[in-house]
Amino acid sequence: MLHIDAAELDRVFDETALADSLGVMFRDGCEQPVRHHHSMTVPGEPDATLLLMPAWQPGESVGIKVASVFPGANSRGLPAVQASYLLLDPHTGAPLALLDGARLTVRRTAAASALAARYLARQDASHLVMVGAGALSPCLIRAHMAARPSLTRVSIWNHNVDKAEARARALRDDGIAAEAAPDLETAVRQADIISCATLSRAPLVLGDWLKPGAHLDLVGAFTPQMRESDDRAMQRCTVFVDTRAGATKEGGDIVQAVDSGAISYDDIAADLYDLTRSVHPGRTSAQEITAFKSVGAALEDLAAARLAYERVSS
Repeated sequence: MLHIDAAELDRVFDETALADSLGVMFRDGCEQPVRHHHSMTVPGEPDATLLLMPAWQPGESVGIKVASVFPGANSRGLPAVQASYLLLDPHTGAPLALLDGARLTVRRTAAASALAARYLARQDASHLVMVGAGALSPCLIRAHMAARPSLTRVSIWNHNVDKAEARARALRDDGIAAEAAPDLETAVRQADIISCATLSRAPLVLGDWLKPGAHLDLVGAFTPQMRESDDRAMQRCTVFVDTRAGATKEGGDIVQAVDSGAISYDDIAADLYDLTRSVHPGRTSAQEITAFKSVGAALEDLAAARLAYERVSS
């Protein structure tokens, strides 16, 4: 059995091939049961959570992500979230590879946003604003730049401006024209693509700031209590999601806008299944404002794990 760590995943992945793999998986489809979610008691510490995310294509590939959330681990200097991905032989069930689940998740999440941008962002988009400066931000920036090579300017905004400056500096060292954005409203009003990856529980990007033709990529708000955009943004945008089942249950930007009456679930124009199968064309005009809300899906993990295994084992 192969052991594929985070560094190896970064070595074998490239943004275009990873987005391609996700596109094929969404187009072809696979079995992905509802995520298993189990609470666990940890004596003397906050309860922990065990998450299981299986997916399979009969005769093609089988895999499962095991993730754990142990809040008490932070007091020991360890990350609260840990994850591993087990890829199995589709004919015998024998283990093929154990992959770093955290890195796999980061890379496939960025690839899903890039896949959506192929359909939803303007072909001539030149200015990307990244909202948030965490571990996911450089992956999202690189993924969007692969999807839209026309992007020549990157602005990074974060509540902590020092973190935004540090992230921009690291990207400049890699040859990307990145800068810290001191004011979010000013940056968003100029942006062609706005990508958000934060843990915000209150809107950061307001709908009135979005210029005609903008594309809003909402990645961070992965529970119903979190959100990165306001109701006005959901009303002004043509709304797309990765999967309807996930986004309408876990995506706070969608759930809260529906609860307030700003939109209904019927206002979701399409998901990635529809886009990759040409059921919906995606962006229909240069002036249209689009939004993509993702919460993740087990098929994305499976597509990424299979690509990594094929490249490492070849």
